[in-house]
Amino acid sequence: MSDEKNPFPNEGNTGHIWDENLRELTNPPPKWWMYGLHASWIVVVLYTIIYPSWPLLTTHTKGIMGWTAINEYKEDMQEIEAIRGQYEEQLAALTANEILENDELKSYTIKSAKVLFGDNCAACHGSGGAGNPGYPVLADDDWLFGGNIDTIVQSISYGRQGNMPAHTGTLTDQEISDVAQHVVAMSKGEEHAAGKAIFTGKGACFACHGMDGKGNHLMGSANLTDPIWRFGDGSVESVVYTIAYGVNDPRYPNETLNAVMPAFGGTKLSDHDIKKLAVYVHQFGGGQ
Repeated sequence: MSDEKNPFPNEGNTGHIWDENLRELTNPPPKWWMYGLHASWIVVVLYTIIYPSWPLLTTHTKGIMGWTAINEYKEDMQEIEAIRGQYEEQLAALTANEILENDELKSYTIKSAKVLFGDNCAACHGSGGAGNPGYPVLADDDWLFGGNIDTIVQSISYGRQGNMPAHTGTLTDQEISDVAQHVVAMSKGEEHAAGKAIFTGKGACFACHGMDGKGNHLMGSANLTDPIWRFGDGSVESVVYTIAYGVNDPRYPNETLNAVMPAFGGTKLSDHDIKKLAVYVHQFGGGQ
């Protein structure tokens, strides 16, 4: 549009007018903006010269500094390993119990074994030892085989397998119900007379759980006098099921409860890692 026909002459617009007064101006951008624009492409050029950047047919430009992310990672790992090395060397010469007695080494072990626990144990026991459904809680003081550090090492190394015979066939439904009511009562510090008579007599439950129901670490039998339940919610119904079908009873493969912990010793984990894991598990709060 010529200036004669431009309703806004000498304004510096392009001559493109819309809706009588909406127009496109030709004002240059601020100098600071132009400086930023040119600085940005200069930085990009310098970056591609200094660092690996442009892909080629079978490789890429290497950059004049020779820097790579993988080399920086390796250098960082060397620094970390140098720090870890002094601790790992000390741990190798100590037992798990001796590690617990050294606050500095104990703190290091707990931090460094977190990954070991996550990779090997958390799937069943939960990331904080709270136990996923159907698996033991590690963050309480109820330990079937004992919670001292040496026993934890043994459990991790060789695994554990629970065993409780099914009482279906040896006890009537009523007798199983009576025993279940006594077991639930014991967890509350009470008794059920009919159930107690079967518990200490025909049912022979005392042979594993003891006359007082407190269990036996050597046999891995549960303490029935606390409110902690390995299976179920502690209701009479869940206890009836456990008594009826037992734990790992091969006679009832489809009904029996399963309680098997695999062994991590040998080719799965080194003795060193097992020792560290034991210290980590011990610190959850249930260790003795």
